[in-house]
Amino acid sequence: MPLAEPDSVRPVRIESDVDPATAAAYWSKTSGLMWTMLIIWAVFGFGIHFFVNTLNEIKFLGFPLGFYMAAQGSLIVFVVMLFWFARRQNAIDAEFGVEED
Repeated sequence: MPLAEPDSVRPVRIESDVDPATAAAYWSKTSGLMWTMLIIWAVFGFGIHFFVNTLNEIKFLGFPLGFYMAAQGSLIVFVVMLFWFARRQNAIDAEFGVEED
């Protein structure tokens, strides 16, 4: 006689109450936000470093801008991006009624 699986091990199937058009619109906004964040990340993560010599001709707080962006500026932008992303995603979630409590 096979052993019965406990309820916590059985896969749970959750039926969605969201119609496909709403789900597609939600995913469209979410993926648009994701691609925007990826592009900003790529610009500040890689793009700045490609133009560091040109940016070094500009001074910011007494430092060459290329050096500043590589050492501090990119990190500041990344932290701001995290907070902006979370806020924007929460707004999208609220718009479609799938926000967390």
